[in-house]
Amino acid sequence: MPALVLLGAQWGDEGKGKATDLLGGSVDYVVRYQGGNNAGHTVVVGDQKYALHLLPSGILSPGCTPVIGNGVVVDPSVLLSELSGLNERGVDTSKLLISGNAHVITPYNVTVDKVTERFLGKRKIGTTGRGIGPTYADKINRVGIRVQDLYDESILHQKVEAALDVKNQVLTKLYNRRAITADQVVEELLGYAEQIKPYVADTVLILNEALEQDKVVLFEGGQGTLLDIDHGTYPFVTSSNPTAGGACTGAGVGPTKISRVIGILKAYTTRVGAGPFPTELFDADGEALRRIGGERGVTTGRDRRCGWFDAVIARYATRVNGLTDFFLTKLDVLTGWEEIPVCVAYEIDGRRVEELPYSQTDFHHAKPVYETLPGWSEDITKAKSFSDLPKNAQNYVKALEDMSGAPISAIGVGPGRDETIEINSFL
Repeated sequence: MPALVLLGAQWGDEGKGKATDLLGGSVDYVVRYQGGNNAGHTVVVGDQKYALHLLPSGILSPGCTPVIGNGVVVDPSVLLSELSGLNERGVDTSKLLISGNAHVITPYNVTVDKVTERFLGKRKIGTTGRGIGPTYADKINRVGIRVQDLYDESILHQKVEAALDVKNQVLTKLYNRRAITADQVVEELLGYAEQIKPYVADTVLILNEALEQDKVVLFEGGQGTLLDIDHGTYPFVTSSNPTAGGACTGAGVGPTKISRVIGILKAYTTRVGAGPFPTELFDADGEALRRIGGERGVTTGRDRRCGWFDAVIARYATRVNGLTDFFLTKLDVLTGWEEIPVCVAYEIDGRRVEELPYSQTDFHHAKPVYETLPGWSEDITKAKSFSDLPKNAQNYVKALEDMSGAPISAIGVGPGRDETIEINSFL
């Protein structure tokens, strides 16, 4: 069975956890391939709600092996805390696998992240301050610490010293902070080594062997397409590649192994942090979307910025990811509006633009061009099939599908695991 990729088609927070969990009972492996504990998922199972930050959503599905791939950056303290919390709630976490090539978020990465963001002031990016960006920077600069380094104290000490040579100069002379000692960092990291050792493995080999044996492997992206370091609204992006191509590099599988790429779309649009957002609402409608949709970041606790559905970025996501399907979430949140605007194009300096502008300047100046669709007032949370939806809700879904460029194969009509309408099977 070929592999599937499931990713966010907007700015993240689209409900990927619900979608991954829905598939988790039918797949053998669920793999996080990028990001760190800056990408939270909320999964509702029965009357239980689980907030996952670093762990793949598949960890909640019995029989599924959750994997943290080489493209993820791992904060050991967060990982162990999250595992402990799940164990206390009776969740079996023993099958977790962590790539030995995944990079470790060190204490100095967190420090650098926080002081840099404060230093930027009004020009800040809106990071979570959890050290993700600086850890990826260390990776590219070839001074990063990998999970496998925790098991060779001599190498670990050498690498930490090399990283701190420059960082301590910046911390002390630019930010007026105290220097960090290598011994202190090494001691802390070694304290985690034995605790996570049972999970560390050659995940590239394991996943490729699983695919050769016709196992079902689901690759789960964090954040969303518009936060991709290459294809997002740079510089207001994350430090990795949440797009479909990131699954290949972040997990070590070839693109020919992937047969379906599923984009998660919220029935409206949200984003967290700074950056342009053409359909953002600053009125009562925006506040209603935030309140009804429970739009607060799982990891950060920050209120999400809310706006109407943006078909321009949905088409862009279809193109750069090669999407084969959409999973539309939170349709129920729109219940009660008489009319629902949908952004079908942008106006930029008097020009109508129907595709995402190439220029960062143009995107900052983009104003939404709306078409208005009739809303519905009926409760849709009990709908089990597409025909159960009110006619106007059906028409809304069909319109979004036509505008976005890929079929909508599933619809979320409530937060629960069972509150989903499946139109076309993903497997």
